[in-house]
Amino acid sequence: MKKYIILFFGLLVSFTLYAQDDFLIEKNKKKVVIPFKLINNLVFIPIKVNGIELNFLLDSGVDETILFSMEDKKEVSFNNIEKIKLRGLGSEEEIEGLKSTNNVLETHGLKSINHLVYIILDQGFNLSSHIGIPVNGIIGYKFFKNNIVEINYQKRRVFVYQNNENVRRNLDKKFKRMPITVEKSKPYIVAGAMIDSENIPAKLLVDIGNSDAFWIFENEKIKLPKKNFPDFLGKGFSGDIEGHRAKISKFSIADFGFKNPIVSFPDSSSIKNVKMVTNRIGSVGGEILKRFTVVMDYADKKMYLKKNGKFNDPFSYNKSGITIQHNGLQWVQETVHLETVKVYTSINDDNIDRKKDDFRYKFQLKPIFEIVNVRKKSAAEKSGLQKGDIIISINKNKPYKYTLQQINNLLKSEEDIWINLEVERNSVLLKFRFQLKDEL
Repeated sequence: MKKYIILFFGLLVSFTLYAQDDFLIEKNKKKVVIPFKLINNLVFIPIKVNGIELNFLLDSGVDETILFSMEDKKEVSFNNIEKIKLRGLGSEEEIEGLKSTNNVLETHGLKSINHLVYIILDQGFNLSSHIGIPVNGIIGYKFFKNNIVEINYQKRRVFVYQNNENVRRNLDKKFKRMPITVEKSKPYIVAGAMIDSENIPAKLLVDIGNSDAFWIFENEKIKLPKKNFPDFLGKGFSGDIEGHRAKISKFSIADFGFKNPIVSFPDSSSIKNVKMVTNRIGSVGGEILKRFTVVMDYADKKMYLKKNGKFNDPFSYNKSGITIQHNGLQWVQETVHLETVKVYTSINDDNIDRKKDDFRYKFQLKPIFEIVNVRKKSAAEKSGLQKGDIIISINKNKPYKYTLQQINNLLKSEEDIWINLEVERNSVLLKFRFQLKDEL
């Protein structure tokens, strides 16, 4: 008999909980500090799995620990392996996976034993190519469950505190506190949204693993605003997540308000496997959360917020209409200039510049960037760019001079700048030019 387990990236269904899975702070420590990388509003932390360090997306929108992209981590050993089927966010069918128990996870003085993990075997599911750094897994509820977790987006640090009242009293002095509910192992808040001049109480998943500001699900009362455009929203376990982007008039969380935020409306086909909790209409994600220092306290059912220097940043989106990802590596020859050496002779004190060669060559592996999605009616599509095009230059610069995040930031520019791309298509070099325009 087949075993089916429903897993969602960003939205996962609950499983039976194992107390041994919980993360505990080492004895004699009041807190631990974990550095993280912030890429595209997402938090990535290092965690050792059975002694081997992996890179994890920290995601309050998941309940189980999930591993993938393990082809270069063959030294990781797993215990008690069982084959399963995985199905989740996205429009395609289930994929093969493994279930493993009795694993040890640890990072910076935080440790979990007998940890249950799910392993995705399909190498097609690869966040690394979309993020620009190696990503081996996603971790959620077990990380947050027993401790008070502070995510300081400006310091790029996660602070994990012992669960006690002294910590809460200190938070009350500096932060704005608001209640949460923890349902099916995930945190929810009630916020306020104004859509088409109508005020709507919004029950939202607090989704640290979602890079957008908000996701809103259409229903009988909530309709997609007339001014919108279709877009690629992300990648789930079962395929691409498609939807639309639009602006709403206002959103408020606690006492903090935001005017005209950009909201994503996922298509019904992309969320068909999501089992909603009662009254939920969407999610609040990293584009909003990065504007605060965020503290999650699951045990006391509270979330604490404090504004940081990013609070008033404008809301942005990819105006180009192209989605770019890594697609392997290439050897690149680079010229390295050598410094001139001053030589002092024994005959006189004159300085003589002597150099046989003022440069040398070196070869380095550099990422290849590929266009994997082109939004319909976007500036990029109108210019003639297509899915599968390999980028050769961006504004006359080699693409490997940029990180993937820097390229994405360029395509989100607030200015109506021109983008010049040279691409390779079917072994032919082609040039395209388009202007970034705000469609909202």
